[in-house]
Amino acid sequence: MKNIQKLSLLLAPLVLFVLFTAMNVKPKKIIIFGDSITEMGVKPGGYVDLIRKSLDPLKYEVIGSGIGGNKVYDLYLRMEEDVLAKKPDLVVIYIGVNDVWHKQSMHTGTDYDKFIGFYQALIRKIQATGAQVVLCTPAVIGEKKNAANEMDADLDKYSGAIRELATKNKLPLCDLRTLFKTYEEKNNTADVAKGILTTDGVHLNDKGNQALAEVLIPLLK
Repeated sequence: MKNIQKLSLLLAPLVLFVLFTAMNVKPKKIIIFGDSITEMGVKPGGYVDLIRKSLDPLKYEVIGSGIGGNKVYDLYLRMEEDVLAKKPDLVVIYIGVNDVWHKQSMHTGTDYDKFIGFYQALIRKIQATGAQVVLCTPAVIGEKKNAANEMDADLDKYSGAIRELATKNKLPLCDLRTLFKTYEEKNNTADVAKGILTTDGVHLNDKGNQALAEVLIPLLK
């Protein structure tokens, strides 16, 4: 009996230390870095909100950092304050729609070579902090099938560049471009430009948010 009591006294500090350590483990911080799709994704029912609710809050802290109209160089310019200063463990880069879309609509898009250069610089600076990086291809600018949307060719080209950057840097890729195109081919029977996975051809509806959340969650875990 005395031996058991002595053993209990010896083990008590160790048990307390383990419990204290377990209680003070900080959750992994995930920042999803993007444009208005991510800005809207933080709202109830948005993809960031769905991801946050699906992950254990004791293990993961999910932050959406999206600003409407942002292009890849906007992310680069605000990266220090909006991402690196928060010391994330993992950063999801979801950009590219406006880089293509605004070339035509506002003449302020991003040339292909500059897009690749800024994107690689983003990856390099985030990785230099020790954070992991996940890349996403831009999904759609219009939901018609069979390359019928006006900017499909450019969107495919820029998505291809992101796939190459993922391969070059050995990073996980969430290929939303392929995912959405495949879904449209099967489900957009009326071949409409919006209303299947988006509200306006770009920004996600409930089904789009759910689809994005479901494909991202395994990569984040």
